[in-house]
Amino acid sequence: MIASTQTNHPLTGNSKIPGKTPTAIEFSTAKLKLAGLRITQPRLAILATLSKRAQPTSIESLHADVGVEKCDLVTVYRCMAAFEQIGLVRRSFFHNGTALYEINLGQPTRYHVVCKSSNRVEELDAQTSEELRHAIESVQGKLRAHGYADVGHIVEFFGVAPQHNRIPAPVSHPVR
Repeated sequence: MIASTQTNHPLTGNSKIPGKTPTAIEFSTAKLKLAGLRITQPRLAILATLSKRAQPTSIESLHADVGVEKCDLVTVYRCMAAFEQIGLVRRSFFHNGTALYEINLGQPTRYHVVCKSSNRVEELDAQTSEELRHAIESVQGKLRAHGYADVGHIVEFFGVAPQHNRIPAPVSHPVR
């Protein structure tokens, strides 16, 4: 097992160049520092791997991509729990009973639909996502107005994709 020691990795600093957008690692490490969490080699490996993912991923898949030589599965679970608590990752939906996670670099929440036939995950289009964000913000605002604190949400969409939803044409039998 790798020790969780603090690192002087070159990617752990914040971008100091005015007008330069920080990289995913720079943004992530700044968020870790603000939360008072140490920047360790296993955390950097997990964040680097997660930031390369285009779609939400399971902890087990993330661990496989990071590699057992960089950290163990328990470390990935603990890091993801810590990252979720500080808002650095989002648990985007549950798929076949598995929580899937994606990195949160301050961009708007992405919403997805899972095809029940193929298990393929597709991101909703920008307009639909924006409408959904507005509706959710409205509901969250009303909940806060009623005294609720630390309001969050999980939105899940499942359906059969159009290419899997075609009804086969009836077979015509010649008349005899």
